[in-house]
Amino acid sequence: MQDRVRQVVVTVAAAFMVLGTLFGLGVFGSRVEESAGGSLSATATLVAPAGPAFSIWSVIYAGLLAYVVWQWLPANAASPRLRSIGGLAAASMVLNGAWLLVTQAGWLWASVAVIVALVAVLGELVRRLGVIGAEAPVDKLVVDGTFGLYLGWTAVATVANITAALVASGIDPSPLAAEWLAVVVLATAAVIGVLLSRVLGARVAVALAMGWGLAWIAVGRLAGEPPSALAGTAAAVAAAVVLIVTALSRLRRSDEPVGVPARTGTRG
Repeated sequence: MQDRVRQVVVTVAAAFMVLGTLFGLGVFGSRVEESAGGSLSATATLVAPAGPAFSIWSVIYAGLLAYVVWQWLPANAASPRLRSIGGLAAASMVLNGAWLLVTQAGWLWASVAVIVALVAVLGELVRRLGVIGAEAPVDKLVVDGTFGLYLGWTAVATVANITAALVASGIDPSPLAAEWLAVVVLATAAVIGVLLSRVLGARVAVALAMGWGLAWIAVGRLAGEPPSALAGTAAAVAAAVVLIVTALSRLRRSDEPVGVPARTGTRG
């Protein structure tokens, strides 16, 4: 009975997320980049990813819907692994939909609170996935891959969201100061990526999503608006740091002697 309740809750949460997405796409209301006075557009700040970066959501949403179906399969109904993350998965989808709705209302600081909570939920969810490793390749792809991308991208989006809220609140440094502040923000994002790699077991999906987001910030500053060679270079370096540190951590773990227990469980 408890498993059935969990499956239903996850499904209802997914439906709420889809509703929020319809608002975000402009089917109802305004698109995300047009909401909140354009504060969340790809050209709003020096740390906003260029437009194509957001195509990653198509992959994440497809993965989340696949996860909803996966957890309904009879063979997975009593899975200890899915039991451990069900509530967190549902919470992440509710927070996702809520973020899209509060941005429609123009509540930027509320959106910051929601996205920070989302990152915290996803961080704990991915940690739990490491405690009980995936046995089937499909499980690893659908569950670990999806939520890893979800966490990595949301971590970058949080940095951009906070910056957008600060700028919209009237923080208006000189152009040079703004560039250097962007460098500090991007360096912070790189540190977050390195910490996630160390804490969560060098998960490739997390690193790839963070690298993707940071790389598109670099593209936006080096080839788009607003231009900034300094911020663009910093974003490219931040992306490289996250990817290289994760790759080196994976290599080091693969060289560990057989029989030495992994520190954070199964990686994916």
